[in-house]
Amino acid sequence: MTTLFLSLHVTFCILLILIVLLQSGKGAEMGVSLGGGAGQTLFGAGGPATILTKITTGVAILFMVTSLTLAYMSGHKSDSSVMTENTIPVEQTGK
Repeated sequence: MTTLFLSLHVTFCILLILIVLLQSGKGAEMGVSLGGGAGQTLFGAGGPATILTKITTGVAILFMVTSLTLAYMSGHKSDSSVMTENTIPVEQTGK
C-alpha cells in the first residue's frame, strides 16, 4: 500500500512541476512561445490561465493528500508480523 501511495506521490510531484513550468509569468503571453496567435486558439478564448490554474489546483490538492497519507502511514506502522510463530535459532558453542 505504501508503494502505491509513494508512486502516486512522485507522479503528482512531476505533474505539478510540469504544469507550473507550462504557465506563463506576468507580462509574458503564451502566443510568444507557440508562435503568434496559436496560443490563443490552443487553449480557447479564455486563454491558458483558467485551464492551467484549475489543473494546478487539482494536482496540488492530490499532492497534499498523498503527502498527508504517507506521513500518517509512516507514523502508524503496525507491530504485527507474519512470522510470529517462528523463533530465532540460537547458536550452540561446542565446548
